[in-house]
Amino acid sequence: MKLDRPVTGGPCWTELGTSDLEAAKRFYADVLGWRPETDPRQEAGGYTVAHIGDAAVAALTPLYQETQPVAWNVSFAVADADATAEKVRTAGGTVLMEPIEVFDIGRFTVAMDPGGAAFQMWQARTFPGAGLFNAPGSLGWVELLTRAPERAETFYTTVFGWTVRPSEHYPQWGVDGADFGGMMTMDEKFPPEVSPHWLPYFAVTDVDATAATATEAGGTVLMQPTSIADVRRIAVLRDPQGAVFGVYADRGEG
Repeated sequence: MKLDRPVTGGPCWTELGTSDLEAAKRFYADVLGWRPETDPRQEAGGYTVAHIGDAAVAALTPLYQETQPVAWNVSFAVADADATAEKVRTAGGTVLMEPIEVFDIGRFTVAMDPGGAAFQMWQARTFPGAGLFNAPGSLGWVELLTRAPERAETFYTTVFGWTVRPSEHYPQWGVDGADFGGMMTMDEKFPPEVSPHWLPYFAVTDVDATAATATEAGGTVLMQPTSIADVRRIAVLRDPQGAVFGVYADRGEG
């Protein structure tokens, strides 16, 4: 993506809710080279931050509710979590969790768009979000998979003010024209039980090698490594607990 740091309206963080935190830590350390550090405070509930070098790149957490699915979640930076939550409601979305304080580092809320895709919003205080983008092991793209693309475009441009690079097959989201993600329409190839969702893509040096490593570590390749317009190679993987994520490498990076 064209963003290299958290900016208002753009993706700033991604976190995994998992049924087996220790297994997930091992898997992503093997596959993406992460160094996980779990917050020892009891009130942190096992919240684990993954690092590449000294940079925080993502989080891994236990499941906090029985109904919470094993899944990756994408957070978008906002200037005011409460005001943006109201925008979500006005635009036809649902606020799943009202804004709450997270220690002294920020304010957090969870919402769902009109098509059923959940996302998070983060009002930063001392923690702005990921300290690295687009480098191997870090977030480099986010993708909305939805069955209601027109409604999604209206919703997200209203709530976040995103720009949209139009395309018949793959519109791209941006902040002031700086693209950070795309939108895929879920067709008959997606089983009905697969809910609309946001999918994070992590940069890697070699997509084929990463897919092989994921398989060796107990994961599954859902979409085999594929070249896109001879400029990017991508794959979609599932970890051993069932969470889905993407990996990519641009031409010249592997």
